[in-house]
Amino acid sequence: MDKILIVEDSKMFVSLLTKRVTADFGLTCDTCSTYQEAVNLFAQGQTDYLLAVLDLTLPGSPDGEIVDLVKAQGIPVVVVSGRIDALIRDKILEKQVLDYIMKGPHTLDLLSTTISRFLRNRHIQILLVEDSKLVRDSTQVILENQKFSVIVANDGLEAVQKLQKHPDIRLVITDYNMPKMDGFELTAQIRKHYTMDKIAIIGMSAHGNPLLSAQFLKRGANDFINKPYFEEELVWRVHQNVEMIMHLQQLREYATKDALTGLYNRRYFFEAAGKFYAQAQKENLPLAVAMIDIDHFKQINDTYGHACGDSVIQKVALVLRNSFSSADIVARIGGEEFIVMTSQKNSKELHTCFDQLCQKIAQLDIREKQEKVSVSVSIGINCQLENSLDKTISHADELLYEAKHCGRNRVVSNAPGD
Repeated sequence: MDKILIVEDSKMFVSLLTKRVTADFGLTCDTCSTYQEAVNLFAQGQTDYLLAVLDLTLPGSPDGEIVDLVKAQGIPVVVVSGRIDALIRDKILEKQVLDYIMKGPHTLDLLSTTISRFLRNRHIQILLVEDSKLVRDSTQVILENQKFSVIVANDGLEAVQKLQKHPDIRLVITDYNMPKMDGFELTAQIRKHYTMDKIAIIGMSAHGNPLLSAQFLKRGANDFINKPYFEEELVWRVHQNVEMIMHLQQLREYATKDALTGLYNRRYFFEAAGKFYAQAQKENLPLAVAMIDIDHFKQINDTYGHACGDSVIQKVALVLRNSFSSADIVARIGGEEFIVMTSQKNSKELHTCFDQLCQKIAQLDIREKQEKVSVSVSIGINCQLENSLDKTISHADELLYEAKHCGRNRVVSNAPGD
């Protein structure tokens, strides 16, 4: 599903919102201007929408009937309205919509933020730790209405087990007073293994003791909320903490990833490779370092332009990424130069892997103005642990230049039998 439904009787607003959604998310929009048009659309079987943006008051739907109609199709809803008072707000929240937004100068920005959250939330796992079934079930419904993936635990001990089983959890919401392991103990236990930039924690309690929030925070929680909570407060605190985690993750990626290819950058490689090398040396583990260089890259840039050169680098990087496991380190360390540090199972397997890599890159179908761009790489592999990481890499570099000297588009290694 890659479409959004907009039901709105203002043609200008529809036009502006459609352009914004297309520009921000690359999504297409279907539009209706009345309640009956939406009825006719669904009657034709058109219900496969990511979400719907609905004006609360429409021709044929003076009292928000459009919300019930659209939600009955299983489509998540965002409401926009020219006026929202306390009564209307309560009525909208009862319908369990994603969000409601007042029409005004910043409506498009707010809608874009809400749509972005919706698209992001589908990939976020939250661990909810609560021994009260009533509170747990109601909180789970609120979070799932926001399209989060929710994992539940009855107490702290079960929560620890769930964290081990689900390493992609990004937020833990935990009650304070629970059997077996309370919220304080759970928070402290989580912080022994996960820093604040990896998992956020929101503490909750119905005790009304102002010291509880401070105690949660001192043990490593990011936030605290009193029970009973207002649904909107819970949702916004959850969103803020998830956004903080995602923002920190983005900053880590900026610091460690190459902007053009998404591979690790030179700085990260030398930090991670140093640890990898030290462990291999200490435990006498097999290790190989491969230097990879795109052949005649200057000629590609001169002939087809730098945009084509960037495209070549990106496609070679994609082949590299798909050829190695997450346990290996694959990085771009120069303009057209890459490096791989991998555990060496045996020299034959290693050589086969890099030979296949050469073949895949040579078979890339890259075209510039209908002309096929010829791409190949030369690879030098050092399968021996030298006295230092620098010497290990330097030897791989020497083998790379030997591959270049021998005609390019080939692998040269110092593995036994080569």
